[in-house]
Amino acid sequence: MSAFESATRISAGQALTAEDIAAAGLKADEPVARYALRLADDSLILAQQLSWWISRAPEIEEDIALGNIALDTLGHARSFYTYAGTAWGKTEDDLAYHRDEGDFVCAHLVQVPNGDFGQTIARQLLFSIYATLLYEGLAASSDPTLAAVAAKAVKEVEYHVDHAWQWTLRLGMGTQESAQRMQAGLNIVWPYLEELFEDDELIEELPGVAVRPSTLREPALAAITRAIREAQLEIPTTKTAVTGGRKGLHRESLGFILAEMQVLARAHPGATW
Repeated sequence: MSAFESATRISAGQALTAEDIAAAGLKADEPVARYALRLADDSLILAQQLSWWISRAPEIEEDIALGNIALDTLGHARSFYTYAGTAWGKTEDDLAYHRDEGDFVCAHLVQVPNGDFGQTIARQLLFSIYATLLYEGLAASSDPTLAAVAAKAVKEVEYHVDHAWQWTLRLGMGTQESAQRMQAGLNIVWPYLEELFEDDELIEELPGVAVRPSTLREPALAAITRAIREAQLEIPTTKTAVTGGRKGLHRESLGFILAEMQVLARAHPGATW
């Protein structure tokens, strides 16, 4: 059974946590740390976006489901931040709460506003399929810490794919309005898909460690296309947007996301409760 034929399930995976990484006394090489940082930034911003739906989802079960997906992605972010921080003597909180907008290296797709429920599901469909393929490849990384984090994460993002896929079907094959909104959501997020598959100088520095993004493009597009067609929706024809997220060039929305996410930590640095 492939990742994209999964029924809803959650695997125990491996028990590696951010605390385990912090306690192991590891020190990531500089390029590995920069790679882990972009993985962490993608996951953190997506988690922040999804957490907005808590108490706002269309039904209580969905409220819980989106909350759990947000917690999963937050967990991925914590592990990658903790590992990245070993290179610079920084904690996960330092990297999440005390960097400015231009320091973040997340893809534009995770910055796309939630919009309505259809738009959020469209974003989830694209990102979770990409993330599943990414973590499947990263689980074979020559860097044992990245491989261990990915081996645990892939079991969770397979569930995220299943969740987004099922909702794409329900909305696409539901009422005329639900289909229109799902299609509109796909049209909005589609221009930001290609950035996920861009190779760059950092990837070239990490053969055998990082997953080459361009290798994920064909299988990801095949799976996304299949989901859209099964839902009786149209493949968007909207043009690719300007990229630059990996270089710190972001959409306007990221500043608002960070302002809300970081305000408490910056107002009270070092506070605990």
